[in-house]
Amino acid sequence: MPGQIPTGDIHHLRLTVTDLERSREFYTGLLGFGIAAESPPPDDPSAEAVFKVLFGGVVMIRGNLLLGLRPMAPSGDRFDLEQALRLFDERGVRHGEITRLASFGIDVLPFEDPDGVQLELTAPIAPAGEG
Repeated sequence: MPGQIPTGDIHHLRLTVTDLERSREFYTGLLGFGIAAESPPPDDPSAEAVFKVLFGGVVMIRGNLLLGLRPMAPSGDRFDLEQALRLFDERGVRHGEITRLASFGIDVLPFEDPDGVQLELTAPIAPAGEG
């Protein structure tokens, strides 16, 4: 179509989920996904290296689609956008201002990589009395 960027098939999707086992059962039991790869137990010698790819989650497959499930950070774990802003300033990284998107429950900090590609860091809005 005119005005659209041509893309190929979707290779994979990764979802952040609140309950890994519940979501795993939903996608495998109801939607027929099979397990392609899963994180080893924490005491496994390969756990640290695998975490960099699977983030403690699981990758499933159905047909050509890979679907990754990644557990959320523990409750109360917050990403500090103010600290990121200070580090960007210290290192000369071009960035915008932190913008609150209340309807989505997040704050957003846009910044640029060395090639000028805009990226965004997001953090959940801390409940009153926190952060």
